[in-house]
Amino acid sequence: MFSLIARKNTARSGQIKTRNGVINTPFFMPDATRGFVKSLDRDDLLEAGVEPMVVNTYHLYLQPGTELIKNAGGIHQFMNWHAPLLSDSGGYQVFSLIHKNPKMGKITDEAVIFKSPLDGSTHIISPEKSIQIQFDLGVDMMVVLDDVPPNSYTKEKIKDAVERTVRWAARCKIEYKKQLKKRKISKADRPLIFGVIQGGGHADLRKYCAEKLVEIGFDGYGFGARHVDTDGNFMEDVVRETAKLIPENSLRFALGVGTPADIVKFTNCGWDMFDCVIPTREGRHGRLFIRKIAETQFIASKKTNKDAIKRVSTMDDDFYETININNEKFREDFGPVDAACDCQLCKNYSRSYLRHLFAMKDPIAMRLSAIHNLKFYMDLMEDLRAEIINK
Repeated sequence: MFSLIARKNTARSGQIKTRNGVINTPFFMPDATRGFVKSLDRDDLLEAGVEPMVVNTYHLYLQPGTELIKNAGGIHQFMNWHAPLLSDSGGYQVFSLIHKNPKMGKITDEAVIFKSPLDGSTHIISPEKSIQIQFDLGVDMMVVLDDVPPNSYTKEKIKDAVERTVRWAARCKIEYKKQLKKRKISKADRPLIFGVIQGGGHADLRKYCAEKLVEIGFDGYGFGARHVDTDGNFMEDVVRETAKLIPENSLRFALGVGTPADIVKFTNCGWDMFDCVIPTREGRHGRLFIRKIAETQFIASKKTNKDAIKRVSTMDDDFYETININNEKFREDFGPVDAACDCQLCKNYSRSYLRHLFAMKDPIAMRLSAIHNLKFYMDLMEDLRAEIINK
């Protein structure tokens, strides 16, 4: 399913074969949490170069419901998206709900019991049910249900979550095998399944969790919970050492990561897969990612050929900047948002015009900005792969 092609130090590039296409690693997946990416349609995503995306088991289970999606022929047919899809188990969302407000549910060794934030109805999701739902969705890659503790918890409480994560992972794997047999899914067509390594900022707990999950056996392993400490500092040692605990022929999935800088850091530590709402969410608020250009002098024109521009290497620490287009300084800035980008926004409109759209609260401003940020992320991943392969 996964084959390694090249290395640059600990950064690596390879390929994943899924039933809906081949994916080159490292790669980034936008979050189509509820079966769509906010403000964007299918053509917008394709034009930005998006291929694999993430959908969320918890949210789709609550609305529109698994039965409706099954009746539509599965999530690919429902969304009209025929590139690979990965389903997050929804554990992070469920546990965030309960950790923030214990009145919304409780976590037991058997399952998670929670109240729907939509209508207050009570629901139970066990490891087995989580896997069943993901099979009903018909995704290409799925993630086991895990216990996601905040990094601020005591080590003892995080250890409890690690133990529960391991037990649930074993149950998920058993159910996964049952569903393959029940649904008569061949080895070639089976979805990939990922375990999730928990342990917070404690290297010994991460090591224990990883070793137990590897014993169970998964196609890939995720870095669970936050990758920053309680002060917001990137936990590089933990990130790097956790990658080393994962078998060479297995995928390494940095769940919920992240900013462009964090993606580069994780890639340099040997991780392969990323997902986050950041590019589209930031875009909808007028915050855009801009690639720095290596030339000391460059006169921006309205239309540009990005291939003719020497951009700063993605392996550099400082290869991009973030601007807020709502700032007054962009009121009379008639250059493109990003001279090194050939997205729909940058080819056709100026910074001044985009700022005007936001000032008028026109939805097209959010759409164009989200498209640009996604294109920035897709270009980033393409450049990372090229730098690793061409080293």
